[in-house]
Amino acid sequence: MPLKIGNVELYMGPDNLGGDDLETPIIDFINGAKKYLDIAVQEIDNKKLGEAIVRARQRNVLVKLVLEADYLRAKTRQAAPWVPGGSHEVNREIQNAILRTKAHVHSDFNPQIFHQKFVVRDREEVLTGSTNFTDTGTHKNLNNVIIVRDKDIAMQYWREFKEISKGRFGKDSEMHPDVPKIHTVSNLYVKVLFAPDHNPEMEIMKQMAKGKKRIDFAIFTFSKSSGIDDQMAAMMRAGVKVRGILEVRQGRQKWAPFKDLKKEGAELYLTGSHPGLGKLHHKLMIIDKQVVILGSMNFTGPATKLNDENILVIGQMGATGAQKTAQEKFAQYAYDEVDRIIKKFKA
Repeated sequence: MPLKIGNVELYMGPDNLGGDDLETPIIDFINGAKKYLDIAVQEIDNKKLGEAIVRARQRNVLVKLVLEADYLRAKTRQAAPWVPGGSHEVNREIQNAILRTKAHVHSDFNPQIFHQKFVVRDREEVLTGSTNFTDTGTHKNLNNVIIVRDKDIAMQYWREFKEISKGRFGKDSEMHPDVPKIHTVSNLYVKVLFAPDHNPEMEIMKQMAKGKKRIDFAIFTFSKSSGIDDQMAAMMRAGVKVRGILEVRQGRQKWAPFKDLKKEGAELYLTGSHPGLGKLHHKLMIIDKQVVILGSMNFTGPATKLNDENILVIGQMGATGAQKTAQEKFAQYAYDEVDRIIKKFKA
């Protein structure tokens, strides 16, 4: 069952693999739009999500999208380009349907990866997380979706969307002059950071440095070019337990810190073969069962410096009273997902 704490909802799925339904909350979020939908996602090949966007336009919702161009372009030159077919054809089919509704659709200008996964609804609520708007993202890959119904948080994403729409993102973005602020939503401390503007890698390292007991994570890809692995090693030397699981095809790469962190004493796992499992695609960390970090950003150098990304930091060390109670409930739900993935999907 998904976790709902007031105006914050967290889904860990997909349901095909024993978790929460990820497709339905995205459709419901889009269906609930009354005036505006600002969508920044890497790709769309899930027809049900595409149909929900089309329905929004048919209700006269003002829809704007930015998509990664690489998922609209055929991988090889087609001998008969006027005949539908080739790789990513469903992406083009969905985009064409959306364009026929007179929605604003832009391909990104980022030579790196446009990696965002967020939707701003009516400039009052936001949906984000690790889930791509694809069939594999919603039905085969281990992912999360978070919905925050708060205008202050939504406006941060909307401002980011406006910048993206002008072609200013990744390393070419206009640096946000504002320092990320902590907002309180239903007794949960929430901080939003965008890469590369706010250097979220440093924020993750700072949050880890505050930990005293344990760090748990489930992550798609994790590179030595990131400082996060160095911070983990330092934390273990200070007596903090580190436990995590990585996507096997990424964790086995030479540049992955899997072996190095295991030598430092980390309890690490790689995903194994499991019926129906595509990839471990989470970008999820829990610190001392108090603070949760999630979003679109993998723990890599390019994600920090070149791609366009976002993270949410939920919770704050030293919280008391209602805030502590709420964040512990939130963190326990995320911790249980990491625990479940390790027990069920490790090699």
